[in-house]
Amino acid sequence: MAGGIRDDDDLEESHEINVTPFIDVMLVLLIIFMVAAPISTVDVAVDLPSSNAAPQQRPQEPVYLTVQQDLTLNLGNAPVPAGALAATLDGRTGGDKEQRIFLRADEAVPYGQLMGVMNQLRDAGYLKVALVGLEGGAP
Repeated sequence: MAGGIRDDDDLEESHEINVTPFIDVMLVLLIIFMVAAPISTVDVAVDLPSSNAAPQQRPQEPVYLTVQQDLTLNLGNAPVPAGALAATLDGRTGGDKEQRIFLRADEAVPYGQLMGVMNQLRDAGYLKVALVGLEGGAP
């Protein structure tokens, strides 16, 4: 059988992509990210000291400033004349600039107008402003 000799040097060409090295690289990257992700988040353990300060008492008569839908201002139930917010507040608080002002605004009041009222309060020296809203309202 002289004609039965086979030449083993001639290999068949493979047209398939070998994905094994690709999978190995992806698994190594997955492990790297799984190890690095918890390290990248900063979680500083801090033992905070306890406070023995007494809670602040609510004011006997809080000062409510209301911005109505037509942009008029009311201090309590009394209307505030235009441009006289600082003088009216000083009269109501006795000039105490440290007193907290509770600011209420109608839902329809534009944000820019509300910020204008807050700027007037800041210019008058009242820096402690609390915004009042309804609890359990729609998001």
